[in-house]
Amino acid sequence: METTKDLFLELTRNKIFFITLYTWLITQTIKVIIGVIREKKFNFRWFVGTGGMPSSHAATVSALATCIGLSVGFDSAIFVLALLFAIIVIFDAQGVRRATGKQAEILNKMLDDIYWKKHIQEDRLKELLGHTPIEVLAGIVSGITIVLLLW
Repeated sequence: METTKDLFLELTRNKIFFITLYTWLITQTIKVIIGVIREKKFNFRWFVGTGGMPSSHAATVSALATCIGLSVGFDSAIFVLALLFAIIVIFDAQGVRRATGKQAEILNKMLDDIYWKKHIQEDRLKELLGHTPIEVLAGIVSGITIVLLLW
């Protein structure tokens, strides 16, 4: 039976894990740089938050699927599993969470109306939850490109 130390050592040697992790770190960093250029200020939430360009969700799952395909073959069952997982995550990042963000935007406008008319203070909802199709596409392309550069 393997010890926790042995499992940790195996993980530290896992090329797929580290390339996927690096992809997330790189795309989140790009997101922060774009935010600083746009807003002329630094906001730590850009590094740990959701939404923005490029989609780190799309980049990470694309990198994972690409690494698995390169490692065990694009005709393997595990690659198909990773690909389907990537499709579900990408759909969620672009579709469901984007719709939730739009709903939050509308609800925030309603709260503004209530606040100004009746002076009710409510917390605002987070509006930047999902990604636009171009943010998702940029995430997919960056994820696959980072893998090909690091592999």
